[in-house]
Amino acid sequence: MRRAEASLRPTRAEILLDAIAHNLQVVRAAAPGRRVLAVVKADAYGHGVVPVARRLQAEGVDGFGVALAEEGIELREAGIDRAILVLNGINGGAHREIVAAGLTPVIYEISEASAFDVVAGGRPLDVHLKVDTGMGRLGVPLRELTGFLRELRRFPSIRIAGLMTHLSTADADPEYVAEQIAAFKRAEGLVRRFGHEPAVMHAANSAAVFRHPETHFDWVRPGLAIYGYPGSSSIDAPLRPAMRWRTEVLQLRTLQPGESAGYGRSFRAARQTRLATLPLGYGDGLLRSASNRGQVLVHGVRCSIVGNVSMDLTTVDVTDVPGVAVGDEALLLGEQDGGTLDARDLAAAAGTIPYEVLTNVSRRVPRLYLNA
Repeated sequence: MRRAEASLRPTRAEILLDAIAHNLQVVRAAAPGRRVLAVVKADAYGHGVVPVARRLQAEGVDGFGVALAEEGIELREAGIDRAILVLNGINGGAHREIVAAGLTPVIYEISEASAFDVVAGGRPLDVHLKVDTGMGRLGVPLRELTGFLRELRRFPSIRIAGLMTHLSTADADPEYVAEQIAAFKRAEGLVRRFGHEPAVMHAANSAAVFRHPETHFDWVRPGLAIYGYPGSSSIDAPLRPAMRWRTEVLQLRTLQPGESAGYGRSFRAARQTRLATLPLGYGDGLLRSASNRGQVLVHGVRCSIVGNVSMDLTTVDVTDVPGVAVGDEALLLGEQDGGTLDARDLAAAAGTIPYEVLTNVSRRVPRLYLNA
């Protein structure tokens, strides 16, 4: 069994940068001729934004999508020089900082256009306009777009260089995708009638990259796919999960029938049971809803999480795995001795989605970057 280096906490996330590079190539193959804007918001979905972005830039990615201005500024300070699109617009008053850092803002409120027009000081400023075609979250609703474009005439510095929307059912409902794309094309017509000439249009998230080539337009915006997951269980794509989340057995104990483990006694042994205590818990990002439902690999065998996950400790049943010893590796995500667990497995056990599993791995879990 693999053991951690003495200088590292045994609970850690190993980030496979070669897998990140491979996944970018898979996306390119699925969307030939399109530029790829890799979404690296939320610390690159928990993988670590700076090392991930540096590897993607070395692989020739066309640009990056972030949710927040501070995420984009962090990338600039780390030497990232590709296009960076601030997808969620501006929270607060960071307009001057965004322009100074060479980030591309997404706008959907006239007040933001006004603020950027002031910062631009009469010089052209490229923005992307987000249109809400049915997500019902952010963007200018199609029925309000004409009024928005009329108002935008008051701010001559603002140049719509890109037009975007977000698909809400690319993983499940092709008919609604078709409705959204039809609305998006109507939005394009309106924008062009008002004299704007967006150079790029983009709508495709990870699932749409693989399922809906009609949504590819000029750019595609993969997020989850970059980290090894296609965005839908129905998609078969040769992606490689990029996070290997591991820890080690801290202590072993034997419960007799009727004895319990953990807070609330939610697990009671029905037989003589060998338990391994692991030094990680919900403080590290293991969802508490995985209590008595999730699994961990030990010696390549899937072992059930038993008892309630606590903040720092979790117990697993290793009764049927011979030879388990203190210090043996226990794996939450990744491959071990012929066994595999990935974020979809843990998500299914915890009643959530892979996105939450990955982004939930907390900052106290060290990231170790391999293939750098």
